[in-house]
Amino acid sequence: MDSSEEDEGEEYLFKVVIIGDSAVGKSNLLSRYARNEFNPHSKSTIGVEFQTQSMEIDGKEVKAQIWDTAGQERFRAVTSAYYRGAVGALIVYDISRRTSFDSVARWLEELKTHCDTTMARMLVGNKCDLENIRDVSVEEGKNLAEVEGLFFIETSALDSTNVKKAFEIVIREIYNNVSRKVLNSDSYKAELSVNRVNLVKDGADGSKQASCCSR
Repeated sequence: MDSSEEDEGEEYLFKVVIIGDSAVGKSNLLSRYARNEFNPHSKSTIGVEFQTQSMEIDGKEVKAQIWDTAGQERFRAVTSAYYRGAVGALIVYDISRRTSFDSVARWLEELKTHCDTTMARMLVGNKCDLENIRDVSVEEGKNLAEVEGLFFIETSALDSTNVKKAFEIVIREIYNNVSRKVLNSDSYKAELSVNRVNLVKDGADGSKQASCCSR
């Protein structure tokens, strides 16, 4: 098999994390994207949940393993395992709750501590359906994203606004980042292969849950 045939059969598996304060809608964003479901009575996530979604880019199958964990301080013990191997992140705040927007800086610091600076990052203002009680303007979100070098989008897990678009922008950016690195470094292929093996060991198919104390 020549190299072009190998490339056509190559499969990509990327880890994406969703972070942000508790109750900003992280779990509903993931369930809306992965299963087109919304639970108005969902409770705070305990531990870690992830879903694996596939999409095609440039004729290649790209899988994203999307991790969702609790935003509360008492679950911060999962941090190192949660971020390990992540190459993309959605930093989520609630447009109707300014305190969640103010916390974005802390979450960005977490990313800087645990992840590569080249990871694909998107700032997500969720619950844009709550326009009547908006507490954070679109301009504030855009300005923060520009300063921090982030993609920006507002979403509503309730009515599906921009949910698919948000995840797909991040996944495509990861793919572009990886493609550029592969062009410049054969060693990165080996690194990507190791990351893929580690993700599969963690359980890459379908919806899984892990205890918050599993590592």
